[in-house]
Amino acid sequence: MLSPVVAGVDGSESSLRAVDWAADEAVLHGVPLRLVYASLWQRYEGAALARGLSRPDGRVMAENIAGSAAERVRRVAPGLKVTADVPQEDAVSALLREGQDAFALVVGSRGRGEIAGLLLGSVSLAVASRARCPAFVVRGDKAGLEAAHGRIALGVGDADPPDLTAVRFAFAEAELRGCGLDVIRAWRCPSHETSDHPLLAGDPARYHEEQASALLDEVLASSEKDHPDVRVRRVTAEGPAHKVLLERAAVSDLLVVGARRREGHVGTQLGRVAHTALHHAACPVVVVPRDSGAGASPGATP
Repeated sequence: MLSPVVAGVDGSESSLRAVDWAADEAVLHGVPLRLVYASLWQRYEGAALARGLSRPDGRVMAENIAGSAAERVRRVAPGLKVTADVPQEDAVSALLREGQDAFALVVGSRGRGEIAGLLLGSVSLAVASRARCPAFVVRGDKAGLEAAHGRIALGVGDADPPDLTAVRFAFAEAELRGCGLDVIRAWRCPSHETSDHPLLAGDPARYHEEQASALLDEVLASSEKDHPDVRVRRVTAEGPAHKVLLERAAVSDLLVVGARRREGHVGTQLGRVAHTALHHAACPVVVVPRDSGAGASPGATP
């Protein structure tokens, strides 16, 4: 059975852009698309109304939004298998549950009920923080999403051992999209370091840059062999990692970041770099949890 791409919908412009992205992702990987509009309409309209002869207005609205999103997909991707569901639960719980058996989750950056000034909606942040599968947050306006740069950006962090799950995912996406892949490692030279240090003979900055380059060689070795057609560009840049990645995201179609999952913790677990990317990146961001199965055979259910 193929695991679907699951997209959250709520009728907002942001969620419709997410639906379009999810449809493209499903077609790309040859998996079904499942649209989810989660609503607690019954709680707010009352059990008495729910037992009435006619369907509650909240239920009708939810079904209309989900159905319209499904029709939107069928028009642009007629061969794609698409289903829609309107579970009676809060959006975060519904999407995380659906994500347990999904190839990927896709959400917009802000929903209908979010305050306009927020950088990222609460549902989007919770899903990206806690999903067990890769979670796409579709950032950027329509014009930005349509302006293809032909490149995917991948941030490589300090995980020990290195997180290869996000690397494999980025290579698979780049290969399927026919994109180049920029693999980025930021480095910094602490001001207190001097050339008197035994490991820093000569130029301390050069030492840190060489260490960053060596790390990229290590994490890329296996994936480059598995995906020889992907055009890889190694980028070692001095500066704070979140700033370096945001600069690269501005000229990329997708930013890939990894995330660790700590068993027993249910709160937000993303580091500063991922948080900053989700709030500020100019392109869609996908958070790939370590050992999520990302990059395996497309859509295969474990």
